[in-house]
Amino acid sequence: MLLQRIQQQFIDSADLKYQCAQSLAPVVEAATTAVLASVTGGGKVLTCGNGASAAAAQHFAASFVGRYERERPELAAFSLSSDAAVLTGIATDFDARSIFARQVRALGHAGDVLLALSTSGSSANMLAAVEAAHERDMTVVALTGARGGRLAQLLRDTDVHVCVPHELPARILEVHHIVLHCICDGVDAQLLGLPDELNNEQESPS
Repeated sequence: MLLQRIQQQFIDSADLKYQCAQSLAPVVEAATTAVLASVTGGGKVLTCGNGASAAAAQHFAASFVGRYERERPELAAFSLSSDAAVLTGIATDFDARSIFARQVRALGHAGDVLLALSTSGSSANMLAAVEAAHERDMTVVALTGARGGRLAQLLRDTDVHVCVPHELPARILEVHHIVLHCICDGVDAQLLGLPDELNNEQESPS
């Protein structure tokens, strides 16, 4: 019974990813374009999320400042979820709702991107972060699930909303991870061209 349950987890995850490959590809492309425009125009990406989404946000920032799969110049990205002293200080002196918003207002500028990850789209600190990004004339790229929650209602026409059509946080997070990988890969492809193996495949006769 346990074996079947494990197998079903893989099947359910694969089914959702296949569905999202069809439905979300255009909006992921838009997210990639927004991020690329920012970092090539002298801007940066500020990332944030709670719990497992915070870890995903940190992973994205690491892939940008370091690398994703190929060597390239550093790209400007910063995780707002990673500094315990800042997070606990703001939460103590103000309130937990402000932990990301105050960082956005301190560090964000017009032309920057806020990459906001929230499976529910309803966390108060994420909503405040989006509002702060708009105050700074930043573009928001929001990764959510279900129907986007209250966060979806805050987004502007110039923002990008990648909403995974599922209710289970684990499945939503799995798709968020591949979306982040797609953004990293798409930026690299635009900056560096396609990897050699893909170029060779396209050039080979059919």
